[in-house]
Amino acid sequence: MNTKTDFAKYLSRFLSSYLSHERNVSSNTIAAYRDSFVLFINYMKDEKHIKVDKLTLDSMTKDNVISFLRWLTDQKGCNISTRNCRLAAIHSFISYLQYEKVEKLNEWQSILEIKVMKKETNAPNYLAVDGIKLLLAQPDAESYGGLRHLSMLALMYDTGCRVQELIDLTVDSLRIQTEPYTIRIYGKGRKTRIVPMVRNQIIFLRKYMDRYGLNDDRHLTHLLFFNNRGEKMTRTGVTYILKKYADMARQITPSLIPERISCHSLRHSRAMHLLQAGVNLIWIRDLLGHKTIQTTEVYARADSNQKRVAFEKAYKDMLPDKGKDGEWQKNQTLLDWLKGLQKK
Repeated sequence: MNTKTDFAKYLSRFLSSYLSHERNVSSNTIAAYRDSFVLFINYMKDEKHIKVDKLTLDSMTKDNVISFLRWLTDQKGCNISTRNCRLAAIHSFISYLQYEKVEKLNEWQSILEIKVMKKETNAPNYLAVDGIKLLLAQPDAESYGGLRHLSMLALMYDTGCRVQELIDLTVDSLRIQTEPYTIRIYGKGRKTRIVPMVRNQIIFLRKYMDRYGLNDDRHLTHLLFFNNRGEKMTRTGVTYILKKYADMARQITPSLIPERISCHSLRHSRAMHLLQAGVNLIWIRDLLGHKTIQTTEVYARADSNQKRVAFEKAYKDMLPDKGKDGEWQKNQTLLDWLKGLQKK
Protein backbone atom coordinates (compact mmCIF):
# COMPACT_ATOMS: atom_id res chain seq x y z
CA MET A 1 0.00 0.00 0.00
CA ASN A 2 1.18 3.52 -0.81
CA THR A 3 1.84 5.10 2.59
CA LYS A 4 3.28 8.43 1.52
CA THR A 5 0.73 10.35 3.58
CA ASP A 6 0.45 10.06 7.33
CA PHE A 7 -3.24 9.11 6.96
CA ALA A 8 -2.38 6.12 4.74
CA LYS A 9 0.51 5.15 6.99
CA TYR A 10 -1.46 5.04 10.22
CA LEU A 11 -4.64 3.62 8.69
CA SER A 12 -2.74 0.70 7.16
CA ARG A 13 -1.07 -0.04 10.50
CA PHE A 14 -4.40 0.23 12.28
CA LEU A 15 -6.18 -2.22 9.96
CA SER A 16 -3.39 -4.70 9.26
CA SER A 17 -1.56 -4.85 12.57
CA TYR A 18 -3.15 -3.10 15.54
CA LEU A 19 -6.67 -4.53 15.32
CA SER A 20 -5.64 -8.14 14.73
CA HIS A 21 -2.45 -8.40 16.80
CA GLU A 22 -3.09 -6.05 19.70
CA ARG A 23 -6.86 -6.00 19.96
CA ASN A 24 -7.53 -9.56 18.71
CA VAL A 25 -10.46 -8.24 16.67
CA SER A 26 -12.24 -10.67 14.36
CA SER A 27 -11.70 -10.57 10.59
CA ASN A 28 -15.36 -9.63 10.10
CA THR A 29 -14.95 -6.53 12.28
CA ILE A 30 -11.77 -5.55 10.44
CA ALA A 31 -13.63 -5.88 7.13
CA ALA A 32 -16.44 -3.66 8.44
CA TYR A 33 -13.93 -1.03 9.59
CA ARG A 34 -12.19 -1.20 6.21
CA ASP A 35 -15.49 -0.58 4.41
CA SER A 36 -16.16 2.41 6.67
CA PHE A 37 -12.89 4.06 5.68
CA VAL A 38 -13.46 3.30 2.00
CA LEU A 39 -16.66 5.33 2.35
CA PHE A 40 -14.85 8.10 4.22
CA ILE A 41 -12.13 8.29 1.54
CA ASN A 42 -14.76 8.44 -1.20
CA TYR A 43 -16.61 11.15 0.70
CA MET A 44 -13.47 13.27 1.05
CA LYS A 45 -12.75 12.82 -2.68
CA ASP A 46 -16.27 13.53 -3.97
CA GLU A 47 -17.50 16.12 -1.48
CA LYS A 48 -14.31 17.78 -0.21
CA HIS A 49 -12.31 17.28 -3.42
CA ILE A 50 -9.34 15.79 -1.57
CA LYS A 51 -7.89 12.80 -3.42
CA VAL A 52 -6.60 9.83 -1.43
CA ASP A 53 -2.96 10.60 -2.24
CA LYS A 54 -3.48 14.06 -0.71
CA LEU A 55 -5.51 12.93 2.29
CA THR A 56 -3.69 13.56 5.58
CA LEU A 57 -4.53 13.33 9.26
CA ASP A 58 -5.19 17.07 9.20
CA SER A 59 -8.43 16.15 7.41
CA MET A 60 -9.52 14.03 10.38
CA THR A 61 -11.42 16.81 12.10
CA LYS A 62 -14.61 16.83 14.08
CA ASP A 63 -16.36 18.92 11.42
CA ASN A 64 -15.36 16.55 8.62
CA VAL A 65 -16.43 13.48 10.56
CA ILE A 66 -19.81 15.01 11.42
CA SER A 67 -20.40 16.08 7.82
CA PHE A 68 -19.41 12.58 6.66
CA LEU A 69 -21.95 11.02 9.01
CA ARG A 70 -24.61 13.43 7.80
CA TRP A 71 -23.72 12.56 4.18
CA LEU A 72 -24.24 8.87 4.96
CA THR A 73 -27.78 9.40 6.17
CA ASP A 74 -28.88 12.25 3.89
CA GLN A 75 -27.16 11.36 0.61
CA LYS A 76 -26.42 7.64 0.80
CA GLY A 77 -29.68 6.71 2.56
CA CYS A 78 -27.96 4.79 5.37
CA ASN A 79 -30.03 4.06 8.46
CA ILE A 80 -29.05 5.09 11.97
CA SER A 81 -27.55 1.70 12.81
CA THR A 82 -25.21 1.88 9.81
CA ARG A 83 -24.30 5.47 10.65
CA ASN A 84 -23.41 4.43 14.20
CA CYS A 85 -21.32 1.50 12.94
CA ARG A 86 -19.29 3.85 10.72
CA LEU A 87 -18.78 6.16 13.68
CA ALA A 88 -17.60 3.21 15.80
CA ALA A 89 -14.91 2.47 13.19
CA ILE A 90 -13.73 6.08 13.25
CA HIS A 91 -13.75 6.17 17.05
CA SER A 92 -11.61 3.03 17.16
CA PHE A 93 -9.09 4.56 14.72
CA ILE A 94 -9.00 7.81 16.68
CA SER A 95 -8.47 5.94 19.95
CA TYR A 96 -5.46 4.30 18.30
CA LEU A 97 -4.15 7.68 17.11
CA GLN A 98 -4.30 9.10 20.64
CA TYR A 99 -1.16 7.12 21.44
CA GLU A 100 0.49 7.39 18.01
CA LYS A 101 -0.01 11.12 17.37
CA VAL A 102 -0.15 12.65 20.83
CA GLU A 103 0.42 16.19 19.53
CA LYS A 104 -3.12 16.19 18.07
CA LEU A 105 -4.74 14.93 21.26
CA ASN A 106 -7.22 17.81 21.50
CA GLU A 107 -8.58 17.08 18.03
CA TRP A 108 -8.80 13.36 18.72
CA GLN A 109 -10.74 13.93 21.92
CA SER A 110 -13.18 16.24 20.16
CA ILE A 111 -13.90 13.51 17.60
CA LEU A 112 -14.38 10.95 20.37
CA GLU A 113 -17.02 13.26 21.84
CA ILE A 114 -19.27 12.71 18.81
CA LYS A 115 -22.20 10.71 20.12
CA VAL A 116 -23.97 7.77 18.56
CA MET A 117 -27.40 8.69 17.30
CA LYS A 118 -30.34 7.32 19.22
CA LYS A 119 -32.49 5.05 17.12
CA GLU A 120 -36.06 3.89 17.45
CA THR A 121 -36.49 0.36 18.71
CA ASN A 122 -38.52 -1.42 16.06
CA ALA A 123 -40.30 -4.69 16.65
CA PRO A 124 -38.43 -7.66 15.14
CA ASN A 125 -39.53 -8.53 11.61
CA TYR A 126 -40.46 -12.20 11.74
CA LEU A 127 -42.57 -14.80 9.96
CA ALA A 128 -45.31 -16.92 11.49
CA VAL A 129 -44.73 -20.67 11.76
CA ASP A 130 -46.88 -21.24 8.66
CA GLY A 131 -44.80 -18.63 6.83
CA ILE A 132 -41.56 -20.49 7.58
CA LYS A 133 -43.15 -23.79 6.46
CA LEU A 134 -44.28 -22.20 3.21
CA LEU A 135 -40.86 -20.63 2.59
CA LEU A 136 -38.98 -23.90 3.16
CA ALA A 137 -41.40 -25.76 0.89
CA GLN A 138 -40.23 -23.77 -2.16
CA PRO A 139 -36.72 -25.18 -2.91
CA ASP A 140 -36.68 -28.33 -5.02
CA ALA A 141 -34.89 -30.77 -2.72
CA GLU A 142 -34.43 -33.22 -5.58
CA SER A 143 -32.04 -30.92 -7.43
CA TYR A 144 -28.48 -30.20 -6.30
CA GLY A 145 -29.00 -26.47 -6.01
CA GLY A 146 -32.42 -26.76 -4.39
CA LEU A 147 -31.15 -29.19 -1.75
CA ARG A 148 -28.24 -26.86 -0.94
CA HIS A 149 -30.56 -23.86 -0.66
CA LEU A 150 -33.05 -25.73 1.52
CA SER A 151 -30.27 -26.95 3.82
CA MET A 152 -28.92 -23.41 4.18
CA LEU A 153 -32.25 -21.73 4.90
CA ALA A 154 -33.43 -24.48 7.25
CA LEU A 155 -30.16 -24.44 9.19
CA MET A 156 -30.23 -20.66 9.45
CA TYR A 157 -33.74 -20.84 10.92
CA ASP A 158 -33.18 -23.90 13.15
CA THR A 159 -30.03 -22.53 14.78
CA GLY A 160 -30.96 -18.83 14.73
CA CYS A 161 -27.50 -18.06 13.36
CA ARG A 162 -26.51 -14.82 11.68
CA VAL A 163 -25.82 -14.87 7.95
CA GLN A 164 -22.07 -14.37 8.45
CA GLU A 165 -22.04 -17.20 10.99
CA LEU A 166 -23.69 -19.46 8.39
CA ILE A 167 -21.14 -18.46 5.74
CA ASP A 168 -18.21 -19.22 8.10
CA LEU A 169 -19.41 -22.73 9.03
CA THR A 170 -17.09 -25.62 8.19
CA VAL A 171 -17.88 -29.32 8.02
CA ASP A 172 -16.23 -29.97 11.40
CA SER A 173 -18.66 -27.50 12.98
CA LEU A 174 -21.24 -30.29 12.93
CA ARG A 175 -21.70 -33.20 15.29
CA ILE A 176 -24.56 -35.08 13.65
CA GLN A 177 -23.24 -38.63 13.38
CA THR A 178 -24.63 -39.66 16.77
CA GLU A 179 -26.87 -38.09 19.38
CA PRO A 180 -26.84 -35.56 20.92
CA TYR A 181 -26.66 -33.59 17.68
CA THR A 182 -24.97 -30.19 17.94
CA ILE A 183 -23.45 -27.45 15.84
CA ARG A 184 -20.59 -25.16 16.84
CA ILE A 185 -21.16 -21.56 15.75
CA TYR A 186 -18.35 -19.02 15.66
CA GLY A 187 -20.03 -15.71 16.45
CA LYS A 188 -19.43 -12.06 17.18
CA GLY A 189 -16.43 -11.09 19.27
CA ARG A 190 -14.70 -14.41 18.58
CA LYS A 191 -17.19 -16.15 20.84
CA THR A 192 -18.17 -19.74 20.14
CA ARG A 193 -21.49 -21.29 21.13
CA ILE A 194 -22.77 -24.86 20.90
CA VAL A 195 -26.34 -25.13 19.64
CA PRO A 196 -28.28 -28.39 20.13
CA MET A 197 -30.27 -29.84 17.24
CA VAL A 198 -32.92 -32.55 16.96
CA ARG A 199 -33.24 -35.35 14.44
CA ASN A 200 -35.82 -33.65 12.21
CA GLN A 201 -33.57 -30.61 11.85
CA ILE A 202 -30.75 -32.55 10.20
CA ILE A 203 -32.61 -34.76 7.71
CA PHE A 204 -32.00 -32.54 4.68
CA LEU A 205 -28.59 -31.45 5.97
CA ARG A 206 -27.42 -35.07 5.96
CA LYS A 207 -28.80 -35.57 2.44
CA TYR A 208 -26.99 -32.44 1.31
CA MET A 209 -23.68 -33.58 2.81
CA ASP A 210 -24.03 -37.03 1.23
CA ARG A 211 -24.81 -35.59 -2.19
CA TYR A 212 -21.88 -33.14 -2.09
CA GLY A 213 -19.41 -35.66 -0.62
CA LEU A 214 -18.84 -33.69 2.58
CA ASN A 215 -18.88 -36.71 4.90
CA ASP A 216 -15.31 -37.62 4.03
CA ASP A 217 -12.85 -36.94 6.87
CA ARG A 218 -10.57 -35.21 4.39
CA HIS A 219 -13.14 -32.41 4.09
CA LEU A 220 -13.50 -31.55 7.78
CA THR A 221 -12.09 -28.06 7.32
CA HIS A 222 -13.99 -27.45 4.10
CA LEU A 223 -16.71 -24.81 4.02
CA LEU A 224 -20.11 -26.31 4.73
CA PHE A 225 -21.83 -24.07 2.16
CA PHE A 226 -20.27 -22.61 -0.96
CA ASN A 227 -21.36 -21.08 -4.26
CA ASN A 228 -21.49 -22.75 -7.68
CA ARG A 229 -17.77 -22.06 -8.17
CA GLY A 230 -16.89 -23.77 -4.89
CA GLU A 231 -16.00 -20.44 -3.30
CA LYS A 232 -17.06 -18.89 -0.04
CA MET A 233 -20.50 -17.35 -0.21
CA THR A 234 -21.25 -13.69 0.42
CA ARG A 235 -24.01 -12.09 2.45
CA THR A 236 -25.45 -10.72 -0.76
CA GLY A 237 -25.51 -14.20 -2.26
CA VAL A 238 -27.34 -15.75 0.69
CA THR A 239 -29.80 -12.84 0.75
CA TYR A 240 -30.48 -13.35 -2.96
CA ILE A 241 -31.31 -17.02 -2.34
CA LEU A 242 -33.66 -16.17 0.52
CA LYS A 243 -35.50 -13.49 -1.46
CA LYS A 244 -35.84 -15.80 -4.47
CA TYR A 245 -37.84 -18.33 -2.46
CA ALA A 246 -39.64 -15.63 -0.48
CA ASP A 247 -40.96 -14.22 -3.76
CA MET A 248 -42.13 -17.69 -4.78
CA ALA A 249 -43.87 -18.25 -1.45
CA ARG A 250 -45.47 -14.80 -1.55
CA GLN A 251 -47.17 -15.63 -4.83
CA ILE A 252 -48.88 -18.58 -3.12
CA THR A 253 -49.97 -16.90 0.12
CA PRO A 254 -49.03 -13.20 0.22
CA SER A 255 -50.23 -12.71 3.81
CA LEU A 256 -47.64 -15.16 5.19
CA ILE A 257 -44.53 -13.58 3.63
CA PRO A 258 -43.81 -9.92 4.47
CA GLU A 259 -42.60 -7.61 1.71
CA ARG A 260 -39.55 -6.69 3.79
CA ILE A 261 -37.57 -9.83 4.53
CA SER A 262 -33.91 -10.48 5.27
CA CYS A 263 -31.73 -13.30 6.56
CA HIS A 264 -32.12 -11.77 10.02
CA SER A 265 -35.87 -12.32 9.70
CA LEU A 266 -35.22 -16.06 10.01
CA ARG A 267 -33.23 -15.47 13.20
CA HIS A 268 -36.03 -13.29 14.58
CA SER A 269 -38.60 -15.91 13.58
CA ARG A 270 -36.77 -18.69 15.41
CA ALA A 271 -36.52 -16.62 18.58
CA MET A 272 -40.20 -15.66 18.50
CA HIS A 273 -41.35 -19.22 17.85
CA LEU A 274 -39.27 -20.55 20.74
CA LEU A 275 -40.66 -17.85 23.02
CA GLN A 276 -44.23 -18.64 21.96
CA ALA A 277 -43.55 -22.32 22.68
CA GLY A 278 -42.62 -21.43 26.26
CA VAL A 279 -38.83 -21.70 26.02
CA ASN A 280 -37.00 -19.76 28.71
CA LEU A 281 -35.51 -16.42 27.60
CA ILE A 282 -32.11 -17.39 28.99
CA TRP A 283 -32.00 -20.44 26.72
CA ILE A 284 -33.04 -18.30 23.75
CA ARG A 285 -30.25 -15.86 24.66
CA ASP A 286 -27.73 -18.71 24.61
CA LEU A 287 -29.05 -19.99 21.28
CA LEU A 288 -28.74 -16.57 19.64
CA GLY A 289 -25.39 -15.75 21.26
CA HIS A 290 -26.58 -12.52 22.83
CA LYS A 291 -24.24 -10.93 25.35
CA THR A 292 -27.01 -9.98 27.78
CA ILE A 293 -30.58 -11.04 28.44
CA GLN A 294 -31.67 -7.44 27.84
CA THR A 295 -30.98 -7.89 24.13
CA THR A 296 -33.15 -11.00 24.02
CA GLU A 297 -36.01 -9.34 25.88
CA VAL A 298 -36.96 -7.46 22.71
CA TYR A 299 -38.75 -10.63 21.59
CA ALA A 300 -40.79 -10.81 24.77
CA ARG A 301 -41.81 -7.17 24.35
CA ALA A 302 -42.74 -7.74 20.72
CA ASP A 303 -44.92 -10.79 21.28
CA SER A 304 -48.26 -9.04 21.73
CA ASN A 305 -50.22 -12.26 21.31
CA GLN A 306 -48.44 -13.92 24.23
CA LYS A 307 -49.08 -10.81 26.32
CA ARG A 308 -52.78 -10.86 25.44
CA VAL A 309 -53.16 -14.53 26.39
CA ALA A 310 -51.31 -13.98 29.67
CA PHE A 311 -53.42 -10.94 30.52
CA GLU A 312 -56.63 -12.83 29.72
CA LYS A 313 -55.62 -15.70 32.02
CA ALA A 314 -54.80 -13.28 34.84
CA TYR A 315 -57.91 -11.13 34.38
CA LYS A 316 -60.31 -10.76 37.29
CA ASP A 317 -63.60 -8.95 36.77
CA MET A 318 -63.45 -5.96 39.11
CA LEU A 319 -66.13 -3.87 37.42
CA PRO A 320 -69.44 -3.09 39.18
CA ASP A 321 -72.64 -4.82 38.15
CA LYS A 322 -73.14 -4.21 34.44
CA GLY A 323 -76.90 -3.80 34.92
CA LYS A 324 -76.48 -0.33 36.38
CA ASP A 325 -73.99 0.69 33.72
CA GLY A 326 -76.54 -0.15 31.07
CA GLU A 327 -79.52 1.60 32.66
CA TRP A 328 -79.17 4.65 30.41
CA GLN A 329 -79.83 2.41 27.42
CA LYS A 330 -83.39 1.82 28.69
CA ASN A 331 -84.09 5.55 28.37
CA GLN A 332 -84.93 7.24 25.14
CA THR A 333 -81.67 9.17 25.03
CA LEU A 334 -78.43 9.49 26.96
CA LEU A 335 -79.43 13.07 27.81
CA ASP A 336 -82.66 11.88 29.47
CA TRP A 337 -80.67 9.44 31.59
CA LEU A 338 -78.19 12.13 32.63
CA LYS A 339 -81.00 14.54 33.62
CA GLY A 340 -82.64 11.89 35.76
CA LEU A 341 -79.41 10.73 37.40
CA GLN A 342 -79.44 13.37 40.19
CA LYS A 343 -83.08 12.65 41.07
CA LYS A 344 -82.30 9.07 42.16
